[in-house]
Amino acid sequence: MITLLILRLLANSLIIFLVSRMVRGIEIRGFGTAIAVTVVLGLVNALLRPVLLFLTFPITLLTLGLFFFVINALLFWLVSAIVPGFVIHGFLSALFGAFLVSLGGLLVSFFLPDPLSGGRN
Repeated sequence: MITLLILRLLANSLIIFLVSRMVRGIEIRGFGTAIAVTVVLGLVNALLRPVLLFLTFPITLLTLGLFFFVINALLFWLVSAIVPGFVIHGFLSALFGAFLVSLGGLLVSFFLPDPLSGGRN
């Protein structure tokens, strides 16, 4: 279980590191910073995302779910304000970066089961 958790952490960190190399406007100091970003992003998504999704449900409904992308971008941008060595210049960089990180996380979830879900993937 611990090995799988660490493997998922490293895989998601690699995705964030690669996204920072692909998207103009996202800068990251190194892979250690990518690990910190992964941990903080996981905490922010666990604590703030459900509250924001609940509060913005009407606008999310009106936009047919597209507002989820805005929420993800804002949370990704928030992490850049928390983690030193991780900088996002502008909302569009945050939007595109958050989208790519989400896609990468989806791939990680497909290949590596979540050890905290009790066997469910």
